Amino acid sequence: MCLGIPGEVLSAVDGPLRMGRVAFGGVTKDVCLAYVPEATPGDFVVVHAGFAISRVDPEGARRVFAYLEEIGGTDEVREGESR
Repeated sequence: MCLGIPGEVLSAVDGPLRMGRVAFGGVTKDVCLAYVPEATPGDFVVVHAGFAISRVDPEGARRVFAYLEEIGGTDEVREGESR
């Protein structure tokens, strides 16, 4: 089963495909923001397979990320991590 992981949008760049940098508990990844065009730096989004699929409230995002870390559900984020 695949889960979306919440992260904070650090930057966004418009182009043929809207992209951004998203932070997941210290790990930063390039993410496609095309499905959430309203997302701006400082917003929290749920990311699945490299695509932000929805915006979420900051407290909910932090709570979900903490739960995922407890059960080892963030291991995939840390694979090939960039900082």
